[in-house]
Amino acid sequence: MSESSLAEMLRARGLRLTAQRQLVLQAVLDLGHATPERVHAAVREVAAGVNITTIYRTLELLERLGLVTHTHLSHGSPTYHAAGEHQHVHLVCRECGAIDEIDPDLLRPLAEQLEAQRGFRVDIGHVSLFGVCGRCENGDHK
Repeated sequence: MSESSLAEMLRARGLRLTAQRQLVLQAVLDLGHATPERVHAAVREVAAGVNITTIYRTLELLERLGLVTHTHLSHGSPTYHAAGEHQHVHLVCRECGAIDEIDPDLLRPLAEQLEAQRGFRVDIGHVSLFGVCGRCENGDHK
Protein backbone atom coordinates (compact mmCIF):
# COMPACT_ATOMS: atom_id res chain seq x y z
CA MET A 1 0.00 0.00 0.00
CA SER A 2 1.33 3.40 -0.92
CA GLU A 3 1.82 6.14 1.65
CA SER A 4 -0.78 8.33 -0.09
CA SER A 5 -3.48 5.63 -0.11
CA LEU A 6 -2.81 4.91 3.57
CA ALA A 7 -3.08 8.63 4.30
CA GLU A 8 -6.37 8.83 2.37
CA MET A 9 -7.79 5.82 4.21
CA LEU A 10 -6.88 7.33 7.57
CA ARG A 11 -8.24 10.79 6.62
CA ALA A 12 -11.55 9.23 5.55
CA ARG A 13 -11.88 8.01 9.15
CA GLY A 14 -10.88 11.31 10.67
CA LEU A 15 -7.34 10.15 11.43
CA ARG A 16 -3.97 11.31 10.20
CA LEU A 17 -0.94 9.46 8.93
CA THR A 18 1.69 9.54 11.65
CA ALA A 19 5.26 8.38 11.35
CA GLN A 20 4.56 5.66 13.91
CA ARG A 21 1.58 4.29 11.95
CA GLN A 22 3.60 4.24 8.78
CA LEU A 23 6.55 2.54 10.51
CA VAL A 24 4.35 -0.13 12.11
CA LEU A 25 2.66 -0.98 8.82
CA GLN A 26 6.01 -1.12 7.04
CA ALA A 27 7.45 -3.38 9.74
CA VAL A 28 4.53 -5.83 9.36
CA LEU A 29 4.99 -5.83 5.58
CA ASP A 30 8.76 -6.35 5.89
CA LEU A 31 8.64 -9.02 8.61
CA GLY A 32 5.85 -11.18 7.21
CA HIS A 33 4.59 -13.00 10.29
CA ALA A 34 5.44 -10.75 13.22
CA THR A 35 4.48 -10.45 16.86
CA PRO A 36 3.98 -6.98 18.33
CA GLU A 37 7.33 -7.42 20.07
CA ARG A 38 9.13 -8.06 16.77
CA VAL A 39 7.33 -5.10 15.18
CA HIS A 40 8.39 -2.99 18.17
CA ALA A 41 12.03 -4.03 17.76
CA ALA A 42 11.95 -3.18 14.04
CA VAL A 43 10.30 0.20 14.63
CA ARG A 44 12.73 1.08 17.43
CA GLU A 45 15.62 0.70 14.99
CA VAL A 46 14.24 3.77 13.19
CA ALA A 47 12.36 5.57 15.98
CA ALA A 48 13.79 4.71 19.39
CA GLY A 49 11.08 6.57 21.33
CA VAL A 50 8.13 4.42 20.20
CA ASN A 51 6.82 2.29 23.07
CA ILE A 52 5.12 -1.10 22.94
CA THR A 53 1.71 0.38 23.83
CA THR A 54 1.84 2.49 20.68
CA ILE A 55 2.66 -0.64 18.67
CA TYR A 56 -0.35 -2.55 20.06
CA ARG A 57 -2.72 0.38 19.50
CA THR A 58 -1.44 0.92 15.98
CA LEU A 59 -1.76 -2.77 15.11
CA GLU A 60 -5.35 -2.74 16.38
CA LEU A 61 -6.10 0.34 14.26
CA LEU A 62 -4.47 -1.16 11.16
CA GLU A 63 -6.52 -4.32 11.66
CA ARG A 64 -9.77 -2.31 11.97
CA LEU A 65 -8.80 -0.58 8.71
CA GLY A 66 -8.36 -3.98 7.06
CA LEU A 67 -4.65 -3.52 6.39
CA VAL A 68 -3.33 -6.26 8.67
CA THR A 69 -4.78 -9.37 10.21
CA HIS A 70 -3.66 -11.55 13.06
CA THR A 71 -3.61 -15.16 14.08
CA HIS A 72 -2.39 -16.99 17.15
CA LEU A 73 0.60 -19.18 16.43
CA SER A 74 1.45 -19.90 20.05
CA HIS A 75 0.24 -19.20 23.55
CA GLY A 76 1.94 -15.82 23.44
CA SER A 77 1.26 -12.70 21.46
CA PRO A 78 -0.76 -12.72 18.25
CA THR A 79 1.14 -12.76 14.97
CA TYR A 80 0.31 -10.09 12.39
CA HIS A 81 0.67 -10.11 8.63
CA ALA A 82 -0.57 -7.99 5.75
CA ALA A 83 -4.27 -8.47 5.04
CA GLY A 84 -3.67 -8.29 1.30
CA GLU A 85 -1.75 -11.55 1.36
CA HIS A 86 -3.49 -14.63 0.09
CA GLN A 87 -5.39 -16.54 2.74
CA HIS A 88 -3.38 -19.40 4.11
CA VAL A 89 -3.32 -21.96 6.88
CA HIS A 90 -0.35 -21.85 9.23
CA LEU A 91 1.62 -24.97 10.12
CA VAL A 92 3.54 -24.37 13.34
CA CYS A 93 6.27 -26.73 14.52
CA ARG A 94 6.20 -27.18 18.28
CA GLU A 95 9.85 -28.30 18.26
CA CYS A 96 11.69 -25.60 16.29
CA GLY A 97 8.99 -22.92 15.97
CA ALA A 98 9.12 -22.90 12.17
CA ILE A 99 6.01 -21.52 10.47
CA ASP A 100 4.95 -22.84 7.10
CA GLU A 101 1.88 -22.05 5.03
CA ILE A 102 -0.47 -24.26 3.06
CA ASP A 103 -3.30 -23.51 0.69
CA PRO A 104 -6.64 -23.20 2.51
CA ASP A 105 -8.25 -25.39 -0.15
CA LEU A 106 -6.86 -28.36 1.76
CA LEU A 107 -9.20 -27.49 4.66
CA ARG A 108 -12.20 -26.44 2.58
CA PRO A 109 -13.90 -29.88 2.66
CA LEU A 110 -13.69 -29.87 6.46
CA ALA A 111 -14.90 -26.26 6.62
CA GLU A 112 -17.85 -27.08 4.36
CA GLN A 113 -18.71 -30.13 6.43
CA LEU A 114 -18.65 -28.11 9.65
CA GLU A 115 -20.91 -25.48 8.12
CA ALA A 116 -23.38 -28.06 6.78
CA GLN A 117 -23.50 -30.16 9.96
CA ARG A 118 -23.05 -27.54 12.67
CA GLY A 119 -23.78 -24.19 11.01
CA PHE A 120 -20.23 -23.18 11.93
CA ARG A 121 -18.21 -21.10 9.47
CA VAL A 122 -14.46 -21.55 9.79
CA ASP A 123 -12.32 -18.45 9.34
CA ILE A 124 -9.60 -20.26 7.42
CA GLY A 125 -7.34 -17.21 7.47
CA HIS A 126 -7.01 -17.63 11.24
CA VAL A 127 -6.36 -21.38 11.30
CA SER A 128 -3.10 -22.63 12.76
CA LEU A 129 -2.23 -26.30 12.94
CA PHE A 130 0.38 -27.36 15.48
CA GLY A 131 2.62 -30.39 15.20
CA VAL A 132 6.17 -31.40 14.36
CA CYS A 133 7.74 -30.48 11.02
CA GLY A 134 9.41 -33.07 8.84
CA ARG A 135 12.88 -31.77 9.59
CA CYS A 136 12.40 -32.10 13.35
CA GLU A 137 10.69 -35.46 12.95
CA ASN A 138 13.75 -36.72 11.07
CA GLY A 139 16.19 -35.09 13.50
CA ASP A 140 17.50 -32.74 10.81
CA HIS A 141 16.53 -29.44 12.44
CA LYS A 142 18.68 -28.72 15.43
